[in-house]
Amino acid sequence: MKSAKQMVNAAIYKEGIKYVEKDPMNNLSKLVGWAEKIVTAPAHKRDVELFKKIIKDPENNWYKLIERYCTELNKNTREKFLINFIVNSGIIGCPMLDKNKAKYNINIPWAILMDPTSACNLKCTGCWAAEYKKSTSLDFDTLDRVIREGKELGIYMYIYSGGEPLVRKDDLIKLAKKHDDCAFLAFTNATLIDDAFASQVEEVGNLGFAISVEGFEKETDMRRGKGTYKKVMDAMDILKKHGVVFGFSSCYTSKNVNAIGSEEYLDLMIEKGCMFGWYFTYIPIGKDAVMDLMATPEQREFMYHYVRKARETKPIFLMDFWNDGEYVNGCIAGGKSYLHINSNGDVEPCAFIHYSNVNIKDVSLLEALKSPIFVEYKKNQPFNHNHLMPCPLLDNPEKLREMVHNSGAHSTQPIDAEQVDDLTAKCAEASKKWKPTADKLWDESQKERDKYQKEKEEQNV
Repeated sequence: MKSAKQMVNAAIYKEGIKYVEKDPMNNLSKLVGWAEKIVTAPAHKRDVELFKKIIKDPENNWYKLIERYCTELNKNTREKFLINFIVNSGIIGCPMLDKNKAKYNINIPWAILMDPTSACNLKCTGCWAAEYKKSTSLDFDTLDRVIREGKELGIYMYIYSGGEPLVRKDDLIKLAKKHDDCAFLAFTNATLIDDAFASQVEEVGNLGFAISVEGFEKETDMRRGKGTYKKVMDAMDILKKHGVVFGFSSCYTSKNVNAIGSEEYLDLMIEKGCMFGWYFTYIPIGKDAVMDLMATPEQREFMYHYVRKARETKPIFLMDFWNDGEYVNGCIAGGKSYLHINSNGDVEPCAFIHYSNVNIKDVSLLEALKSPIFVEYKKNQPFNHNHLMPCPLLDNPEKLREMVHNSGAHSTQPIDAEQVDDLTAKCAEASKKWKPTADKLWDESQKERDKYQKEKEEQNV
């Protein structure tokens, strides 16, 4: 539960946000001033100091991103983002999470990823969702209960995947309205987005989208079907017109790295209105997974350098979920930062790790977090001292094999149940090939970090 102090601080901050909204760019310094008085966590204090530096430099790409946020998004979305994402999920939620982690001695995630449905209007090559039945779904009451129980633990961030979550448009809007203190994000192929739906999203303000796109027209239509790229571009135009927050979600494979890793592609995404971009690498889930889509070590290293360079120059927030392991102390799954509940209700440690001990329809969220597979994750994280090899499947397959066997978790893929020994065997060679490159990059990164720390210490002397 929130403490009295947290509620008072949140109320003050929310009033401050409403004041800032009258003239966002000119009032940013006042918002930072309020934040300095309220935040208590060391990480949040560092964020505030960084923000102070950014807003003093109008030429900085991060300043330009803030400017885009203030000018391209509608007022309701801006306000809900600051209150729900920054205040509720961060300033209020994080201390609650830390308190409950210590109380129960378990991992408790910052975000929960749920699949409202397994149904989808597309059939994309290599999609892990294709391994589930197309008739399963989480009913509204179950989704609502997970959110209610999550908020009791300090979780205010909820993400939808699928299937195609927008098959359940009405329920997503209803949940956003009912839980207007939470931030919601839906991974979507965007082909079901129209003007009427965008108007509803604009009204609720607390629902955003991560739009799946594989590069330009050639690359996207190759994996997602002819005509998909054009529909995605049209959907982005609609969302931008309504000032709804959205970004792109791109899976890099051996076939599209040159496209999604190009300045032309990133500039297009920014022009279309993307505020963020999430990069994933292809994981061979399922017995019939297309193995030659896996990125090579050279391609993975290319994306490592590309994303870091782009972060310094482009007005967009970028994440690479494997290559950014060094910033989050390795793997974030297993309830450490997030977990996955599939459309059948199976509570899995990760969207790419389809093994579970419990079903959310039978247990509470807290009970699910205490299940054996999550205990194994907590006991073994991080899976490698080199956080550029964070994944227990792609980078440390022996770890996943050990955890699944120790926990007695079962495969949750009803169509194509895959034994963990078979799955990890497919990734063993890729793991060995990536290690020399990962070790080189890690050593370079640590030297840079040590150099930066030394310079900082000398400046403080």
